[in-house]
Amino acid sequence: MKITDLKCAVIGGFPVVRITTDAGIDGIGQAENWKPNLKPHILYYRDMILGLDPTNVEAVMQRIRRMGSFKPWGAAVSAIEIALWDIAGKAANLPIYKLLGGKVRDKVRVYNGAIRFPLRDQSPEAYAEDVRKMAASPEGFSLIKQGIAFHSRMPNDIPGYYTGDPRAWGRHPHRGMLSAAGFRHTVACVEAMRNALPAHIELALDCGPGFLPPDAVRLAQAVEGMGIAWLEDMLTGDYVPYVSAAQYRDVKAKTSTPIHTGEQIYLRQNFMELIETHAVDVIGPDPLDVGGIAELKWITEYADIHGIAMAPHGTGDGIFGLAALVQVCATLPDNYIAFEYPLARPEWWYDIVDGLPDVIVKDSYIDVWDRPGLGVTFNKNAQKYLLDEDKGFFDL
Repeated sequence: MKITDLKCAVIGGFPVVRITTDAGIDGIGQAENWKPNLKPHILYYRDMILGLDPTNVEAVMQRIRRMGSFKPWGAAVSAIEIALWDIAGKAANLPIYKLLGGKVRDKVRVYNGAIRFPLRDQSPEAYAEDVRKMAASPEGFSLIKQGIAFHSRMPNDIPGYYTGDPRAWGRHPHRGMLSAAGFRHTVACVEAMRNALPAHIELALDCGPGFLPPDAVRLAQAVEGMGIAWLEDMLTGDYVPYVSAAQYRDVKAKTSTPIHTGEQIYLRQNFMELIETHAVDVIGPDPLDVGGIAELKWITEYADIHGIAMAPHGTGDGIFGLAALVQVCATLPDNYIAFEYPLARPEWWYDIVDGLPDVIVKDSYIDVWDRPGLGVTFNKNAQKYLLDEDKGFFDL
């Protein structure tokens, strides 16, 4: 079998990869829906993989892996990797999890980081209302995550929240020391959310990037008695192209609150220092940014032997990203906590694919399906959502 083409179409905001072969088998991969600019970057790799056997996934990835980078640029390589596994599974008539060593669980736990509601303001009462709504979602999530501090509107909407000037450019651009009032407000919002939730529902907090280490320590210590699942990306994180493992290690050493990071990091090599120095308690790579699902599995196993937990990121990964997460998380060792459940927006995405269960999440779990490859495929309804420039996306 040989690769005959690599295509990319932007469908409902998601860059979607399709790899075709001379055996008539294709594979689908996907990048997050806020990365439509990735299309030319994905197509950059086309000539590097044409003519290769797609079922030799590692051999193909060796051609392109070194030319990716931290989020968002690793998404192109990651989407291609997932499409290759989709082909390999279909060719073997097996679900991908079988090719990754087999499943160790029949259902995978997920958490709610995406089903959120517009906050009426940045008050503790508004945050409490929001997590109540998140907890009431019919998926029955046992763990929810809310954005606070530099991963929220607090720096813009709370006067004098931190020492810097509020910024309107980029993603999560704020960074600096919290004011006394800003710190108290943040803790009050956390207390309100924790008190609004029943005891059986865990609360994780997406905090940055943007904290300096002294404030990260203060916040982590201030919430120690609240049973917070983790504090995520306080120092570095979303769209930050470096790791700062030493700073994370210093914070972690001064608190019992679990510290989490990793969604922007590309490749196993860039997780080594975090893992080997025990700089964090939980890591959360995204399979659509880290280099793919085999990369995620390798990192999870390496973290496990160092006593570090795994909670993969995934909020914007879409339906094919969801399928990839289900397949790989079924194979992960016991340090797996849950992955962040991705929603597909617009809603019509659920009408253009086949293979999803009628009810995807039940009591915070997804049953692992056994269809070949990713187990999810496009149907004929997808054609009408293609842009004019992508009309040939589904052609042989």
